Amino acid sequence: MKNRYISFTLSGTLIIVSIVLFLSMGLNYGIDFKGGTVIEMETKDGPANIGDIRSELSQLQLGDVQVQEFGAPNDVLIRIERQQGGESAQQRAIALVRDTFGDTVNFRRVEVVGPRVSGELAQAGTLAVLASLFAVLVYIWFRFEWQFAVGAVAATVHDVIITIGMFSVLRLDFTLSSIAAILTIVGYSLNDTVVIYDRIREDLRKFKKKPLLELLDGSINQTLSRTTMTSFSTLLALGSLYVFGGEVIRSFTFAMIWGIGVGTYSSIFVAAPILNFLNLRNDTGKSGDGSAEKEQATPA
Repeated sequence: MKNRYISFTLSGTLIIVSIVLFLSMGLNYGIDFKGGTVIEMETKDGPANIGDIRSELSQLQLGDVQVQEFGAPNDVLIRIERQQGGESAQQRAIALVRDTFGDTVNFRRVEVVGPRVSGELAQAGTLAVLASLFAVLVYIWFRFEWQFAVGAVAATVHDVIITIGMFSVLRLDFTLSSIAAILTIVGYSLNDTVVIYDRIREDLRKFKKKPLLELLDGSINQTLSRTTMTSFSTLLALGSLYVFGGEVIRSFTFAMIWGIGVGTYSSIFVAAPILNFLNLRNDTGKSGDGSAEKEQATPA
């Protein structure tokens, strides 16, 4: 807690930088949001070689092209970004793909996703994030006290904004998978925060005369091993996915790795110190269970 001003300064700086980057540079929207062409095809000569297909498509100079397995090993889903030049340009891109693979594949489905549909997806993704934050606010408010609700939402918003800033500065593709990553980060960060908050609430009832900053420090230390071990084990799994998961989910996995780090940081250095600024002791101390104060240290 003695370093809370340093952490708030760091977090405030990162939030401001992230907002400035988002407003000035924007996001590198993927096909899901910009529109484009979706092609589903089946290879005839056995399992599809995703690397070879991606290499052949890259030579066509169609811009952003995503290739992934879709169902069976010989089913492939190709996404091509929207081409400049209207509907005729989209049809030329489809014709190039057909000519490239010829009779070696069966084309099952070809769709052109327009910008209107993409705009609806962007709106739905934004509403999903905002709705999750509102649900968090209501849940924590009823589960704990209003100070806890404000602290949890502040820490979660902190994670979301900084993650969006990371997408902006690194120019990673921002797709529907990125929205899924952000929502997952929201849940993970909230879980960490609630664990710490629950211990803080228990200690508030046990040590009614202990200084709040000292109590917050103790509560964080009591849950620190659980927080760090959970984050470390999650990062091990995400690291494996990042290295061996392939190009399709690399952006999603990197966002998750970043979010786990930022979420763990905010649970410790943002969510807990905010309670001190919101005068937590004045309200929560009155709602204790009435039991005698326990002066002995809380067992680990």
